[in-house]
Amino acid sequence: MFRNIRTLFLILVLFIASRATAQNGAHSASDSTLQPHAGDHLRISLLTCGPGDEEVWEVFGHTAVRVIDSESHTDEVFNYGTFEFGPNFEVQFMKGKLNYCLSVMSFTEFMQEYIQAKRSVEEQELLLDWKQKEHVCDFLEWNAEAENKYYKYDFFFDNCATRIRDIFPRPQVFGKDFRFGQALPAGKRITFRDIINVYFYHDYWTRLGVNILLGSRIDKPMTNADIMFLPDYLRDGVKGSTVNGRRISTDPAMILAGAPPAPGGVNYALILTCSLAVLTIAGLTVKRLRILGKIMSTLLLLVTGLLGCLILVMWFATDHQGCRDNLNIFWCLPTNIIIALFKPKGRNRYALVAMFLIGISFLLHIFRVQGLLLPEFAPLLLALLFIYGTIYKSSTNITTTTVNA
Repeated sequence: MFRNIRTLFLILVLFIASRATAQNGAHSASDSTLQPHAGDHLRISLLTCGPGDEEVWEVFGHTAVRVIDSESHTDEVFNYGTFEFGPNFEVQFMKGKLNYCLSVMSFTEFMQEYIQAKRSVEEQELLLDWKQKEHVCDFLEWNAEAENKYYKYDFFFDNCATRIRDIFPRPQVFGKDFRFGQALPAGKRITFRDIINVYFYHDYWTRLGVNILLGSRIDKPMTNADIMFLPDYLRDGVKGSTVNGRRISTDPAMILAGAPPAPGGVNYALILTCSLAVLTIAGLTVKRLRILGKIMSTLLLLVTGLLGCLILVMWFATDHQGCRDNLNIFWCLPTNIIIALFKPKGRNRYALVAMFLIGISFLLHIFRVQGLLLPEFAPLLLALLFIYGTIYKSSTNITTTTVNA
């Protein structure tokens, strides 16, 4: 009898418990239906645009953030790479004082530019929870307000990619548990100069000019975060990113195929520097070509002197961080202008110091203090050594002749 009563009691308890669980589940479902999470209607993704070849700033690609809101039926792109052409655009760009801004446009409008330019676009969705989505959207909307949207652009340290990179570690998004994936090739020492030269693989003239004007600051090895100043590497870093071991991004998917990369083509910059070196050395070593030697010597001294003046202007008179500490000044001597035009006394000592400084430049390259783009620079440096050697020899001979007389 007691056994039957105990059995009935257990059945009754289980029945009541199951009913309570079902009711609680129903209430929970009902509550979640009545009060959905505010960010569930949002979809946020990273857009990575391939390089272009029309303008210099297109060479390195572009990055933007896409936000789809199914409630308001909007599909917008937040673009940190917007700048305005104005009457002083070139001057402000040269000074490093060019303001970029965060603009907001429709996805269709954004894509139209890349369709016309035949540039690729990849998309990777960010796997955020509703709170993280809300924070990212709130931050982007705040950043797009008139008083917040402008920032002073710096190619290496503050651009369209770094602005987006720096959103992820924010406390309200992923915080201290966030880890970027490996974007920097493992086990390799890569500098800013190394990586931009890869992108200028077919624009040899720009590569030559940029390498002359950029200083030793861009020759330090990059960290994993540093290399994500370029959109391609930001894409790779986000692809492998985790929070407590959980991925926060889907794999990139191609949504617009671009034109194939342009071929490398002929390196006319190297041909020119080699030709200048051959003409200079021939003119300085062959007696019949002495006039050519004088002309080429004057030309190269003037060119390197003017380049030295430009290096000083970019170093001290602009805000370009990458142009500071430019040790190319050791071989692009501004004083070469004086030597070329006025031929002052004491040129033999000047030539000796100039040759010594070229040797220092080579040592700086060997010890990775400041890199030299050797394919184009080597002929120029060799020609300068012949010029300085000739000046030293001729000035010494004149001095010896005067003393003997």
